Amino acid sequence: MKKDLKVKIYCDGADKASMLEMNKNSLIQGLTTNPTLMKKAGITDYKSFCIDILQTVKVKPISFEVFADDFKEMKRQALEIAGWGQNVYVKIPVMNSLGEPTYDLVSDLSKQGVKLNVTALLTLDQVKHVSSALKGGAPSIVSLFCGRIADTGVDPMPVSKEAHSIIKSVDTNIELLWASTRELLNIYQADECKCDIITVPFDILKKMEMVGMDLHKLSLDTVQMFKRDAENAGYKL
Repeated sequence: MKKDLKVKIYCDGADKASMLEMNKNSLIQGLTTNPTLMKKAGITDYKSFCIDILQTVKVKPISFEVFADDFKEMKRQALEIAGWGQNVYVKIPVMNSLGEPTYDLVSDLSKQGVKLNVTALLTLDQVKHVSSALKGGAPSIVSLFCGRIADTGVDPMPVSKEAHSIIKSVDTNIELLWASTRELLNIYQADECKCDIITVPFDILKKMEMVGMDLHKLSLDTVQMFKRDAENAGYKL
């Protein structure tokens, strides 16, 4: 990994062993998770899992998400989660499942001193509204889902660069996060766009050892893999 990268790398996942491993890694400066990742990991007790992780992750920032849909209950969950640790950021989605924006709730919580990670943003209009809601509040993160933007055939880099300009013109206490990372290259793209943070899944983080690898050697390794797998499968023609 290049040493001159300015973007902070956070590990994104819900596997306890992997999260604790990444917490020890000096290259990883924070952690995030969400209800979908936790469900896939087979977690059934949300609070117990979070509290357990916080027994070890006591310093690096870590984001846990509310899962309520009603704003009043969303606020109650946010305040409870925020009380779990000084390093905890509370994830609030940019809207509820009915499409109702959470801007007022975000503003309320931020001004109460709750550190927020406002998540699932995909448009610059959302970035403008969320930035305004967070202005003058507690330290916060705006998560722009660049991978999902790319999934629609749109280049997320210009969007990310504009999002950075918007956010920093409103409040330098707000950090821009490149979310839904799809490949290791995204780390370098996020850095170029001046994102403050990028969340990277554990399986992609494991590929960091490939950075700078000779491409001819990688080509040979790939061919050798095909040969080995064909032999192990016992294929015949």
